[in-house]
Amino acid sequence: MALTKTGSQRMVKGIGNGVLALMLLWTAIPFYWMFVTSLKHDKEIYGYEATLIPEKPTVANYVTIIRDTPYLTFLRNSTVVAVGSTVISLIIACLGAYAIARLNFPGRALLARLLVCTYLVPASLLFIPLFAIMSALRFTDTLYGLTIAYLSGDVPFCTWLLMGYFKSVPTELEEAALVDGCNRVTALIRVVLPVSLPALVVVTFFCFTRAWNEFLYAYVFTSTNAARTITTGLVNFMSADVFFWGPLMASTILSALPPVIMFLIFQRWVVKGLTLGAVKG
Repeated sequence: MALTKTGSQRMVKGIGNGVLALMLLWTAIPFYWMFVTSLKHDKEIYGYEATLIPEKPTVANYVTIIRDTPYLTFLRNSTVVAVGSTVISLIIACLGAYAIARLNFPGRALLARLLVCTYLVPASLLFIPLFAIMSALRFTDTLYGLTIAYLSGDVPFCTWLLMGYFKSVPTELEEAALVDGCNRVTALIRVVLPVSLPALVVVTFFCFTRAWNEFLYAYVFTSTNAARTITTGLVNFMSADVFFWGPLMASTILSALPPVIMFLIFQRWVVKGLTLGAVKG
């Protein structure tokens, strides 16, 4: 009986490992194809000489996008917008989440539910009224206008996640700080936020990657290279039905590096935040 049970456990474990291996391949192959394509000459990408592995790897595609295209401008714009929207969203979300989690005021429960409803509204429905507002305020085709537009989705998202984590922080810590002379704001800054560091890292990571990868708002609200981000700037590597695969894949690889590096640096806090209740509602 024990052998049968052990055998079935091994079979289940083997099936699970096989499924994980297939999922790993399914995820890794596109990244591999992007990377090797960025290192190929044109003759290895097009025509009958196409290869799975570059015979003579070259960085010419990377040199091309940096020297001959406005890619660095797109990279700067994405960085400014992603960092700006993340910082502003965190400030607003920390104050809002703490107020909903700790303070008693009329309409608190309704406000918490409205946050969820606001976040669930798809961007495809919001971009038309947002575009009308941006046009009236002359915020279109500007980095600060795009940053403000991203707040419409980032603030509810960050507030909802932080609100769930703040509720798990013991109130005795804040009460002790209040007895020692702190007010609500200083208690939040000195007590609650340090304890909630894993949650803050999780929210920062998701907020940054969301703004970094966003396409619809960036496409609608910007029209010139001076304000375009990476996601919309990649269109420059397409001409009618012709795709410049080498530069396109090189720019895609470089564009994926900031979120990956950010995750590798804060991986420990991200995992801890996810497992300790950072996404609990």
